[in-house]
Amino acid sequence: MEWRLIVDGAGPGAWNMAVDEALADAVAAGASAPVLRLYRWDPPCLSLGFAQGVEAADRAFCAAHGIDLVRRPTGGRAVLHHLEQTYCVCAPLGVGPFSHDLQAAYRTICRALVTGLQGLGVPAELSGSPEGGIIRPTEAIPCFVGPASGEVVVGGRKLLGSAMRRVGDTILQHGALLEGWDGALQAGCLGLADDAGLRPAVITLADVLGEAPAPVVLSAALVAGFGAELSVTLVRSQLSAAERARAELLERERHAHERWLVQRDRTIPSE
Repeated sequence: MEWRLIVDGAGPGAWNMAVDEALADAVAAGASAPVLRLYRWDPPCLSLGFAQGVEAADRAFCAAHGIDLVRRPTGGRAVLHHLEQTYCVCAPLGVGPFSHDLQAAYRTICRALVTGLQGLGVPAELSGSPEGGIIRPTEAIPCFVGPASGEVVVGGRKLLGSAMRRVGDTILQHGALLEGWDGALQAGCLGLADDAGLRPAVITLADVLGEAPAPVVLSAALVAGFGAELSVTLVRSQLSAAERARAELLERERHAHERWLVQRDRTIPSE
């Protein structure tokens, strides 16, 4: 089975979310094969989960430090996208490696990430069920505090946080792989005095390997992990003209718009 592979450079938060959503729409409509997209962020960006209130972010701090603020189409809790490699998977359920079981699909994608990381010498594994029960997505705490079941950890500390949304009979799953850590930005964008309550819960590739791999090395390892775990062939691709036009519309009218960020209003006036 062939999948598309899109390896992008760094982009602003609203564009990154718009592209992920446009690709999911294309797969759901049958206009695209499944997609693995790898990308980065410039400037740093705090993303809120779909159900989170905007008060989870310190908007004044973000504005003063040049940090974008967006709302993801997926669930989960706040993530500062900085010093990381981000992945996105858009794929149909009930086809190829995925059944219609959402949790099974989530774990399958995370296993592919683990396989890729292990190829770099990272002793990554999937977490078990968290102590103290499930953390509600609306809680105003960061995504990387407390791994949920089936997430990617090293020594019990979270290395990669992911979130999923169902689009028709297609899944959109994306996640952040920590390469490094900026404690001042991590704490400040959430209105915290410092990162003392955050840092012990997370681990980075630099912590494990001494330094983060070069982006080309890391992306190649992740691609190899997906190919091996999912038994798919990944073929380099780029956005089609239709996908780019859709992403531009979604960026302008949803992901860069206050009505989506604050009110979760998905309205696109031109549709």
